[in-house]
Amino acid sequence: MESDDLGLFGPDSVTWKVHEEPVLLVAGLRALYLQALHPRAMAGVAQNSNYRRDSWGRLQRTATYVATTIYGTTAEAEAAGRRLRARHARLRAVDPVSGERFRVDEPDLLRWVHVTEVESFVTTARRAGLSLTDAEVDGYYTEQRRAAALVGLDPDTVPGTAAEVAGYYRRVRPELRMTREAAETALFLTAPPLPGGFSLPVRLGLTLGPPRWAYFGVAGTALGLLPGWARRLYGGLGLPTTALSAEVGLRALRLALAALPQRYREGPLQQAAKARAARLAAPALPG
Repeated sequence: MESDDLGLFGPDSVTWKVHEEPVLLVAGLRALYLQALHPRAMAGVAQNSNYRRDSWGRLQRTATYVATTIYGTTAEAEAAGRRLRARHARLRAVDPVSGERFRVDEPDLLRWVHVTEVESFVTTARRAGLSLTDAEVDGYYTEQRRAAALVGLDPDTVPGTAAEVAGYYRRVRPELRMTREAAETALFLTAPPLPGGFSLPVRLGLTLGPPRWAYFGVAGTALGLLPGWARRLYGGLGLPTTALSAEVGLRALRLALAALPQRYREGPLQQAAKARAARLAAPALPG
């Protein structure tokens, strides 16, 4: 019997509304640029990841995890969270400043990754032209506390509104800096190897084959969408009109992706979730 479990969110959630947007591929890259500015978080990645050798595979695995938490059944999302927690629990790194050895699943680090990711998703969707009220933005952050719980965070310690996210960034900013690892990672993200025959994932199950100039455009847009304070940490990237130009480019990309047939814009997990929702909404046949 097919399950009609709608998972952690469902069709009436702000989360489904936001993640309907294929343009969130830019948001994922924006989040990575932000995350690289946290020296301890960056050390955890650099010392435990083969992202330079398997950057696209790592991106695909991350996209699969996010799609599972959003569109998978409750059991699938919880299983994905357990696997991630078990993997993180084994990992250690050395702080580049203090020399202290630490666990990569420290709550402060998990919270940084979570907040930068969800803030990038909802900010990018809104700047791309998705109509979201302030209440819906707050609703998105509140809903995403469920995803935070999957990685081992206490939901009560995770910002649940736009104001709380802004306050969180203000508190964390003194810890952020441009380190050598951050600079190397940013350069790698901007000009990664694009091996022949590989293509940039847009949705799980969908690939497009952009030439390098197209990827540069996406990376430049992601950088332009960073908060001003983050761009300043990266050396004041861009002109005063950089943010506006990035937003114009983002809206154009959204229109281009929206013109694709739906089957190319949605991955199998999203399609399966919508099918479950449709079965649940269908009127019962008379006995």
